[in-house]
Amino acid sequence: MEKDAPVRRRSSGDGADVIATSRRLNDSKTQSQYEPYKQAEWGFVNHWYPAVFSEELEEDQVEGVQICGIPIVLRRVNGRVYALKDRCIHRGVRMSAKPMCFNKETISCWYHGFTFNLETGNLDTIVGNPDDKLIGTTGVTPYPTEEKCGIVFVFVREDDFPLDEVPPLAHDLPLAFPDNSERFPHPLWPAAPHILHEDAVGLGIHRTGESNWRVACENGFDNAHILIHQDNMIVQSNNWVLPLGIRPVSNDCITTFEDDNGPSGLMQWLFSDRWEPILENETLGIKVNGVNGRPYRTSFYLPGVLLVENWPEEYIAQYEWYVPITDDTYEYWEVLVKRCPTEEEREQFKYRYKTVLEPMALRGFNNCDLYARESMQDFYGDGSGWNDEQLVDTDVSPITWRKLASRCNRGIARPGVGVTGSVKASSLRLRDVSEGSPSRYFVRKVDF
Repeated sequence: MEKDAPVRRRSSGDGADVIATSRRLNDSKTQSQYEPYKQAEWGFVNHWYPAVFSEELEEDQVEGVQICGIPIVLRRVNGRVYALKDRCIHRGVRMSAKPMCFNKETISCWYHGFTFNLETGNLDTIVGNPDDKLIGTTGVTPYPTEEKCGIVFVFVREDDFPLDEVPPLAHDLPLAFPDNSERFPHPLWPAAPHILHEDAVGLGIHRTGESNWRVACENGFDNAHILIHQDNMIVQSNNWVLPLGIRPVSNDCITTFEDDNGPSGLMQWLFSDRWEPILENETLGIKVNGVNGRPYRTSFYLPGVLLVENWPEEYIAQYEWYVPITDDTYEYWEVLVKRCPTEEEREQFKYRYKTVLEPMALRGFNNCDLYARESMQDFYGDGSGWNDEQLVDTDVSPITWRKLASRCNRGIARPGVGVTGSVKASSLRLRDVSEGSPSRYFVRKVDF
């Protein structure tokens, strides 16, 4: 798989215990290397995030979302998507709650008529006070947008982050293949499709998860957590060999990269001699019974993007984002990407997605992950879990990610102020709970 001599798989008696011991101790020295990550309850800012699927924002439609505690309003005009801070400078009202647009260049606050330019965010006028001295002197923050593979991405920035320093979208996406196939060989499957490929088709869903975004993203590439999927329909119906777990047997089982002109992330050398699948536990008298292999590989990138190659089928890659909403909710994006050069192939992919892949993989298989993340939230919710957890050798993956994220993030989001979730027991949040909608990603529209 690489030019260097292959790493011999080790048994528990010839070195694996040495690796395990060195990684089990998550002591204060280790934790000090990822202190910024522990402070990022509300996520990382100055990064690109998916905001909506293209089909969720039609021409002249307005929607509001919240990412990293920052309220954002989106409007599509003449095919282009604009994004502004969704908090009127006057009295803090969310403009997306009752969209008011008098022309193609602006959006107005429905409460007092403060009107902002979609391109610059500047206060262009005030509906009922057009001569006020405030006009032209202030405004709201604009956010760059990119639309690729049926997804609208927004660069969620701090107010003072220079627009001329915004990196390309590709810097916050997974590595592209086959461009990086020599660097990271994968002879067991075809090159993974990339969101930026011209013939790529992305189909998926997004839904709100009830845990901190960090708990969610670590679940995505945790090699021991596959245990929770053993009884899943897609696994059993395909008679897949899904290991009880996968443990590292080499100190170079993960490669990290911090490219100046590309993404920062980690690559796990699964299906190589650097990892050992656990197929039996003699103490418990259990073993894996499947007969069909499903080789795949996971890699993870800033600001919180998972790529699973060759999953759930050949020629398909699964992308996941864990987009922070508050410090205890995130938007879980699950997107399957496939290259479809012809219209016939696009339609075939859409049909298989709707009839098989979405119900069995995204909802069926990944529902297990949603429940697992929720089960950890109370332990990590007050911040004590990061100190109290007792880790083992398999946890080399999250520890490596925490250190990398602490080094390479472009900014830590401030705790949300004056937004959904900033006050946990607010009357509005309690009302939402009582009405059966305890959390939401999209802004709730005002209806009067």
